Parts: sequence; structure tokens; C-alpha cells
Amino acid sequence: MRVIPAIDLRDGNCVRLLQGDFSRATRYSTDPSAVARQFSALDVTDLHIVDLDGARTGAQKNRAIVRDIAAQSGLAIQLGGGIRRRDDVAQWLAAGVSRCVVGSVAISQPDIVKSWLEEFGTDCIVLALDIKLDADGTPMLTTHGWTSDTDISLWSCLDAYLEEGAQHVLCTDVSRDGAMTGPNLGLYAEILARYPGIGLQASGGVRHSRDLDDLNQLQVPAAITGRALLDGKITPEEVASFRQNV
Repeated sequence: MRVIPAIDLRDGNCVRLLQGDFSRATRYSTDPSAVARQFSALDVTDLHIVDLDGARTGAQKNRAIVRDIAAQSGLAIQLGGGIRRRDDVAQWLAAGVSRCVVGSVAISQPDIVKSWLEEFGTDCIVLALDIKLDADGTPMLTTHGWTSDTDISLWSCLDAYLEEGAQHVLCTDVSRDGAMTGPNLGLYAEILARYPGIGLQASGGVRHSRDLDDLNQLQVPAAITGRALLDGKITPEEVASFRQNV
């Protein structure tokens, strides 16, 4: 299982939100590039970056920081937050970003995102599907930095995209993100059971290496963790123990 460190950017700072709530943000560093250098020293190959300003408004305010990290980190960067146009994807891939993460537009304009899969290749696009469980336990999609609910289930969305050859799916249970309550193992187990072979990235709730162990036992291909690394709850040695080809 690949462990993918995460950096969330807001107003030029490295922050973490609690359950996607912009009013409950913790600032970890005023120098995100330094955090990226810290993560690049780990035994990892990838780095996940979210432009929270872009996710909320559609205007990416942290471009210079992302470009610097992409040029300096030596890691494969996947970037999300405010990528809503074809030219955004093209420009970021040209700037050295390996994969563009698309969320809101993947739900509101699926035909456009399917055209990106065809044009840029399925390896260059990650679908960010953020969910909240409804009263019946069905995972329902939420958009625009987790501020807008939808009536679209995760299952119907995945059915449509996997028919188009989508490879990478990043799924976050919003209630777990930043809350340090553990990942939603039941959700990820059901995704893998329904869609064997999916390039699933589990996100939200990882507290320590035991949570990573649990995800690894489910054979989740990749797990994203931000706060646990920033807080020192997961050590470099523990990160290295999960390194394997997937």
C-alpha cells in the first residue's frame, strides 16, 4: 500500500480542516514548501496537495506554492482544488503535476471530465468523490469543498466513470476528515468488493499506523494522511513499512 502525505493550502499556509469546515482550521505552517521537503524525506513516491481556496471558490490562489513544490519535491504530485476547466488540467500537467484531482466538476459535468480522461489519459485524472452517509447508510456525494450536498450516490457515480476507464478514485468520508476518529473501513471494503481492481485512495480519519494496517489488510492500494503525519503520530519508519509495489 502506498502512503501518500497530504498538504492542504489556504491563504498560502499549510492547514487542516475539521470535517471540511473552513471555520475550524488549524494552521500548521506558514511555509508549505518546507512541509513538502519534510514529506519528501519519507519513503514515499507521491504527494497529495489540495488548494482549499480553489475548492471553495474555483479560484486557485496558491499556484506559486504548488509550482515550487512540484519543481523541488521530487515526488509525483497530485493536485486538487479548483480544477474545473480543460485548460486547468493542461496547464498543471505541463507544470509538472502528475495527476489532477477533480471533484465538484466530476459530479456536475461528468461528460466534460470523461473527455479529459480520453484526452489526457486515465492515469492523469483522479476522481475525488467526497461522501456523507445518509440516514440509510448510503454514501451520497458532496461538492464544492464539502459545502453542498447532492442526491447522487457514490455507487451510481462510480458505475458511470468506470465504464469510461477511470482508474484513480480518491474517496473521503467527510465526517472522518481531520477528526482523528479512524477511517471508514466499512465504506472502503464495500468499494473494493463492488469494484475489484479499482485504484482506490482512502482519505480521512487516519490517526496512526494501526489505521494504515487496517487499510492495508483490506488491500486498499493507497492511503492519504495529513494530520497524523503533521502531528507526528505516524513515524518515518512506520511509513516505510508500507512501501511496496501495487
